[in-house]
Amino acid sequence: MLNFVRSRSQARATRPTTMGSMDYVDQKRKGNFVGKVFLAAALTTLCIIMIRRSPSLNSPSPFSVHEPGVTHVLVTGGAGFIGSHAALRLLKDNYRVTIVDNLSRGNLGAVRVLQNLFPEPGRLQFIYADLGDAKSVNKIFLENKFDAVMHFAAVAYVGESTVDPLKYYHNITSNTLLVLESMAKHDVKTLIYSSTCATYGEPEKMPITEETPQSPINPYGKAKKMAEDIILDFSKNSDMAVMILRYFNVIGSDPEGRLGEAPRPELREQGRISGACFDAARGIIPGLKVRGTDYKTSDGTCIRDYIDVTDLVDAHVKALEKAQPSKVGIYNVGTGKGSSVKEFVEACKKATGVDIKVEFLPRRPGDYAEVYSDPEKIKRELNWTAKHIVLQESLGIAWRWQKSHRDGYGVSNAVV
Repeated sequence: MLNFVRSRSQARATRPTTMGSMDYVDQKRKGNFVGKVFLAAALTTLCIIMIRRSPSLNSPSPFSVHEPGVTHVLVTGGAGFIGSHAALRLLKDNYRVTIVDNLSRGNLGAVRVLQNLFPEPGRLQFIYADLGDAKSVNKIFLENKFDAVMHFAAVAYVGESTVDPLKYYHNITSNTLLVLESMAKHDVKTLIYSSTCATYGEPEKMPITEETPQSPINPYGKAKKMAEDIILDFSKNSDMAVMILRYFNVIGSDPEGRLGEAPRPELREQGRISGACFDAARGIIPGLKVRGTDYKTSDGTCIRDYIDVTDLVDAHVKALEKAQPSKVGIYNVGTGKGSSVKEFVEACKKATGVDIKVEFLPRRPGDYAEVYSDPEKIKRELNWTAKHIVLQESLGIAWRWQKSHRDGYGVSNAVV
């Protein structure tokens, strides 16, 4: 072994002697320098060999390979209210999950909760990307091996869609086309599409069945129907397994209090009535605004079918389990029971224990009087039934999360 350390008793090496412009270097010192270079080169070579033999660098990412016995699901919009609950359920059921979200409506805090719950390698990954960027979408499918896609990502406010319709056609219809094209290109065989009862518009007969004519009356419903039409046309000459779930008004949250609904403050005016009720109960807003009291219903307010997010996610998982190649399943996902807005507000008051102030305003553009489902088909074919059908109970669970998360998830959406 070479010793490059000089003991205190050793004489100091003779400095180079200068004669005119010529230096005469001590040969012993030159030998030490060469030895150091040789040792550095040897250590560098050893490091390279060790790095190349490292399993973490040689092994491909578990998300980039198909693994027998493991189903890898892409959850678009997985940082959102419904998408995050779907990701939670899939992870609990031992699916491998990739979340793609641009965080324009979702919450990075929800992703962090899921990452902390399922930290094991190969369980969950988050990709920050916009599904409107064709190159990004193709790259995601190129670098990952998906078995199925649950496509939740979408802007979803009826009122906003009437003010900014082009945003809705781009975000819903165009983005779904890009996802479908990448699925076809990269041979992903199963699609669970998150649609809406808004595609039916204002039907003449209640309850709504899957055979009820689709005649949407707002850009949100129209954009969703266009996306459905694209999927259905594609499926005619494809062996892809397709499930389209048309669901109604979503409420509730994770019963164990891990996830909840935390919309952007600037979108509160457009958001779900449950969010507005909770904001009023917490004093964030002075009261609740109910739009429309002159509909042809029992109390003049709109009637809706309110479904708990836990039940909704269960329907998606059952659809994934039952999906068959070359077949399309279309299902309404609701309780089969309609409740008026006034009834909803009274249930919210009881759930929160707050006498919420209510202001009645004119109708909102694009709204319809009465919508509730006939869930018989999904019960018969997927063995699914809504279990949480008492408004006050679902609202009470959501209220617990809201009270303990006054600032939502409390995490910035900035992605480094």
